Amino acid sequence: MPKLAFRASSFVSIAGAIFLSLFIAACAGADKDESYPTSSSDKGYGPNNPRPSGERESIFGEDGLSLFGGGGGAASGGGAGIGVNSFLWRASLDTLAFVPLASADPFGGVIITDWYSDPKAPDERFKMTVYILDRRLRADGLKVSVFKQARDSERGWVDASVDPNTHIQLENAILIRARQLRISTLEADEG
Repeated sequence: MPKLAFRASSFVSIAGAIFLSLFIAACAGADKDESYPTSSSDKGYGPNNPRPSGERESIFGEDGLSLFGGGGGAASGGGAGIGVNSFLWRASLDTLAFVPLASADPFGGVIITDWYSDPKAPDERFKMTVYILDRRLRADGLKVSVFKQARDSERGWVDASVDPNTHIQLENAILIRARQLRISTLEADEG
């Protein structure tokens, strides 16, 4: 009986080796394409025709990543490179500049801060999450969540209640800053 198990495993090993060698042989004969895919805006740069050293290419296109308006979407504030309203995005970052960021996703429109303790109140800390829900500059296109913890001598940091107006005040501050950014962009486009 042990000889039969040895023969079966040998057969599987040999069959695997044959399959692998046939696969490698089939890939070796494949034609190689030395050029990169081109688009209508491509100038034909590739491995055989390198880009001049002074000219740089961006993976986000000619205009780059339009985080702060522009790119054809300045009037609406949509931005060409992010999935949310660029004015709300920048206003959120400006408003939360005093807090360290844990994560910022401009394509999904989510900003998550790290815990922040005010030096005047070291026994409490806050964490904020901003959701930008729309490409348009609208009050309902923004949601802010605020979390608070207080230091307990026995249990460390424990969750605490947050004033219900705190998230509304943050949302209003972000919206005011976003409107200011939009107005300044419109004035710059007119001038």
